[in-house]
Amino acid sequence: MFRALLLHNTDGEVTPRLDTITTDDLPPGDTHVRVLYSSINYKDALAVTNSAPIIRGDFPIAPGIDLVGEVVSSESDAWEAGDRVIGTGWGLGEDVWGGYTEEVRVRADQLVALPEGLSPHQAMTIGTAGFTAMLSVMALEDHGLTPESGEVVVTGASGGAGSMAVALLAQAGYTAVASTGSENAHAYLDTLGAARIVHRDAFSDGPKRPMESGQWAGAIDAVGGNTLATLIAQLKRHASVASFGNAAGHELHTTVLPFILRGVNLLGIDSNTCPNDRRRTAWTRLDALLTDDLLERMTYQVVNLEDVPDAAQDVLSGDSRGRIVVEVQG
Repeated sequence: MFRALLLHNTDGEVTPRLDTITTDDLPPGDTHVRVLYSSINYKDALAVTNSAPIIRGDFPIAPGIDLVGEVVSSESDAWEAGDRVIGTGWGLGEDVWGGYTEEVRVRADQLVALPEGLSPHQAMTIGTAGFTAMLSVMALEDHGLTPESGEVVVTGASGGAGSMAVALLAQAGYTAVASTGSENAHAYLDTLGAARIVHRDAFSDGPKRPMESGQWAGAIDAVGGNTLATLIAQLKRHASVASFGNAAGHELHTTVLPFILRGVNLLGIDSNTCPNDRRRTAWTRLDALLTDDLLERMTYQVVNLEDVPDAAQDVLSGDSRGRIVVEVQG
């Protein structure tokens, strides 16, 4: 018997409950994993608090879009008992059971190996937030960004993915500019390597003209809406913006002029269905770039399964900074 934080749907009311279950209660999957750690992302907070229709699978379901653990058994030749694995995306915690359970069954192809240089705890300090940030940096590099290109701005920089992006850019030798509306996050962003900080109001009203002065050699946007439109108008010639968030809205009002006159690029980042070869490359780079000290600074809080609902509320209210790691084994 083991514990699982499950979401139950009773007459349309979705509530979390810490249950004691057995392996017979687990949905099918070819690989049985003992989960060591998970994390709380914004999407997890929405699911646990029923603040948005995140869950698409059958109830009851264990949320948690991240997990790291040890393989108990697998029907696949890809894994053996004792292998340490990471699961992010592929509908974990949304379509199928995720990381808020001490044991889970998943598909073998939904897992990648935990890099030797990372502990399970560190892997979940990184989680989907760091993985998404790394994919963003890689996409910009694929489109010509180098440390010599100039400043790279990160919006939503005090959030999990945004702060990871600032740290990764700085560690890789880039000049990272952090955009945030949180005054109390400035010192934190400085410790992550931000070269300077600009207020989010500089972007949030949208561009004044279809094309403004080219300021940015690259951009990583966690906000969307008017902020993304401003970034597109302010990119240097042939520069790119990597987009993965919609905190300010999912609509984008812009013109084709920056694209056809400056050759800028809008790069969509999808960490959910990212192919496994690129996943492995991203995790290898995360292992190489993020130091033990840096990961410790980025860990805001470590909570147990029973603490997840309260911590999720903190995420939604903006009372957390950095990453919240969930120690799954009680």
